[in-house]
Amino acid sequence: MINDSALLESQSLRNSVLERTDVLDRVKALSLLPDGMHVTTAMVAAYFGVSAEVVRQLTKRHREELEVNGMVVLRGADLRNFESDNMSLSLGSYPQARRSLTVYSRRAVLNIAMLLRDSDVARQVRVYLLDMEYLARTQPVDNSVHKDSDDLDDLDARIDQRITRILGKTVVPMFNTLIETSGEHRKELIALRSGVQRIERRLHHHHERLKRLEGLRDDRPAVGVMAAMDAMNGHAFERHIAKLLARDGCTNVVVQGGHGDRGVDLIGLTADGRRMVVQCKRRAPYLTIASSDIQKFIGSAKVLYSAEVALFVATCPFTPEALALASETGITAVHRGVLEEWSAGEPLKALE
Repeated sequence: MINDSALLESQSLRNSVLERTDVLDRVKALSLLPDGMHVTTAMVAAYFGVSAEVVRQLTKRHREELEVNGMVVLRGADLRNFESDNMSLSLGSYPQARRSLTVYSRRAVLNIAMLLRDSDVARQVRVYLLDMEYLARTQPVDNSVHKDSDDLDDLDARIDQRITRILGKTVVPMFNTLIETSGEHRKELIALRSGVQRIERRLHHHHERLKRLEGLRDDRPAVGVMAAMDAMNGHAFERHIAKLLARDGCTNVVVQGGHGDRGVDLIGLTADGRRMVVQCKRRAPYLTIASSDIQKFIGSAKVLYSAEVALFVATCPFTPEALALASETGITAVHRGVLEEWSAGEPLKALE
């Protein structure tokens, strides 16, 4: 089962469980404002048992993600209207000094639970979420519904094509003949023909759009990218990373993992010619990369290989100390969340 730290590292994993807001009340009762929909920063802090400053700093670091999920900063008329609907907000010690107010939906609060490290309540929420996600993955799935849906999509596409052919090859030519032989109703027939041609064009555009959307769906990576990597042995994982590097334009990529590799599993050149080295660690997702692992890699990457780009790629999270050390020494830490996005097609920024 995936460790709760995976939620801290992987935004895609967080997004997959954001509908489970009922988990919040299973762990602890979440008090809401009178509108029954929102909470303030102070209320979020009280729920998770942390200071309001901790919540404010977290929202600054993850502002974009939280705003997508219902965090809003109210100002001006919006703030006045909100306060008038929630009179308890105006009972603070300095109501006149308030220029803005940050409020959170239940979805945003759940999002914070998956980002907040130093809170027992947040950890309990993550455990509940992962238990539910594990049950969802291990329960038998009836694929007949999806098959029926796919059959209906195919049927719709065939109907669109058939109607388009009928309009283009039968109805429009019929109007052309009528127009040529009719004088009294010529204008009406021309207008009707124009309408039919517009419908034909719309159906054609609709069919092309469906094909494009279907193509995008087919191009998406299969579900279970990380599960596939978790099942690889060390050498297969190194070859997988080599393919990702080549996909992103790297050249002269050589897999040299094993005895005598001097602490570096892959070497090569980035697309713009910089010397690159990579360390690959395929570990269980509940383990971590420690600062000692980074220290060993620093010597090999910087001293032995004089690397301009050094990647430490792992299927597990990094400890905060390891992340800090990597940042200070110019090592790019590709933790589980980043690796998942990279494998799913997102370019790795360090290679750009």
